[in-house]
Amino acid sequence: MTTSIAGFTYRRIAVGDVTLNVAIGGAGTPVLLLHGFPQTHLAWRHVAADLAANHLVVCPDLRGYGDSDKPADDAEHTVYSKRTMAADVVTLMRQLGHHRFAVAGHDRGAGVAFRAALDHPDAVSHLAVLGVIPYGDLWSTLSYQADAFLFHLHLMAHPAPFPEQVIASDPDLYFGYFLDTWITDPEAIPADVRAAYLAAARRPEAIAAVCGDYRSGAFVDGLHDLADRAQNRQLAMPVVAVVNDLGQTPPVFDFEAVWKSWAPRLRTVVLDGGHLLPEDRPGEVTAALRSLVTSP
Repeated sequence: MTTSIAGFTYRRIAVGDVTLNVAIGGAGTPVLLLHGFPQTHLAWRHVAADLAANHLVVCPDLRGYGDSDKPADDAEHTVYSKRTMAADVVTLMRQLGHHRFAVAGHDRGAGVAFRAALDHPDAVSHLAVLGVIPYGDLWSTLSYQADAFLFHLHLMAHPAPFPEQVIASDPDLYFGYFLDTWITDPEAIPADVRAAYLAAARRPEAIAAVCGDYRSGAFVDGLHDLADRAQNRQLAMPVVAVVNDLGQTPPVFDFEAVWKSWAPRLRTVVLDGGHLLPEDRPGEVTAALRSLVTSP
């Protein structure tokens, strides 16, 4: 079973109250890659190996995911807030000796990357966000039209223990649904990688953690975003926003317009693929990141 990125070394690194599982490879200017739901750092395996030819690439499992620590959520949902998770990864990079770096995040990782860039602008030189918009914008634009595609946002935001019990009744069916339907290339997630994702996600503590992550996204993360919006805070660094082409399906929101409102130096890339773009279209994603990190 594939549980590591070939050629990368692994470390467990303490960052405050949690210890993260981290894959590190390559040499050169640093690039931090943050995975999404329902995956681990392995989502970046192709992109990371390519970038490592001329970059120092760091791929952690986010808190709550993979082999990183999974603390219990709190009543305010701050344990899995993107502000907390952003502080984790900024501390991680500092522990590794990198005080300024590029960061790319997909899905939940994009929320963490966005918050890192807003809260720690001196640390983030370039930002890439894949597949999502900020939570404040997302929850203010959700509609019945979106429910067919984004039902999991509502389910996992419910109070404990309801979603935990629902998911635990058949976690492989639940998490496997997203792994199977969010790609267009049937070979994008081979059987051994899929098995590794499910093995990590089906643990009871992992189910509780991912629900904490989604509760935070529905509540405290959106409040943080709206507070920043009210203060007209923006991203000064170069930003690339990458999204999959929905084809004939009408978009739930204007992806480019939302990110442009946060990032004056935005470039948008639309790819013909599924939501899990780092695996479905790794070559195109790598090209977008290379173009980003070489921009002044």
